[in-house]
Amino acid sequence: MVESAQSILGGNFIGAYLQGSFAVGDFDHHSDVDWIIVTHQELFGDRVQALQGMHERIFNLDCAWAQHLEGSYFPKDLLRRPPVPDERLWYLDNGSRELIRSEHCNTLVVRWQLREHGIALAGPPARTLVDPVPAGALRQEIYAVMHDWGREILADPEHFNNCFYQGFIVLSYCRMLHSLHTGEVRSKRSGAEWAKANLDPSWAGLIDRAWDTRPNPEVSVRQPADPGDMTSTLEFVHYAIKASELIPI
Repeated sequence: MVESAQSILGGNFIGAYLQGSFAVGDFDHHSDVDWIIVTHQELFGDRVQALQGMHERIFNLDCAWAQHLEGSYFPKDLLRRPPVPDERLWYLDNGSRELIRSEHCNTLVVRWQLREHGIALAGPPARTLVDPVPAGALRQEIYAVMHDWGREILADPEHFNNCFYQGFIVLSYCRMLHSLHTGEVRSKRSGAEWAKANLDPSWAGLIDRAWDTRPNPEVSVRQPADPGDMTSTLEFVHYAIKASELIPI
């Protein structure tokens, strides 16, 4: 993918980086591969079409990781400054073969991970491309996500009523609480282990079962969640939001 992107982008290519669980060394065979490619300028027209063809070709390779790549193309000037609402990047979702415009990676969380743990596959060190992210600003972004996403989940729980999302919600809220306490962003595994050690012990079983939902997301997203676990997940969202309000940010 990196070699093909370099060929397509030519002089517009700056670097390609691993971030996420592969960068922090906390991945397993159910992880997706999170990446960022940095460019000098925004991508348009023929270059985007060529990248679409590249991602389609890679997705069709006989390789399990080829179907679990997830990342965005970041213009360097945008990467240097805090995110702006509704500012979208060309983004490839896990399990997808097509780039779409999305805010998914345009966050302080991704900037922090890229700067602190990004692994250069090509180009200069990631730290030279991303300014330090203040811990207070990182906490504020995570706090807002916990509350905004929580309202969405609680307002329409049926939309999230499948095995994949039920577990994803639990693990995400564990990780976000962990980040609020530490001012850093670690993996879902680290967040889950921290939550089991530091939150009310009654949540430990739900967290363990959430971890078990990770295999085969393309299948689990079509399977209804266990009714008891779904109810407990909504209660856990309430609990996590209340806990977040006790943490100085």
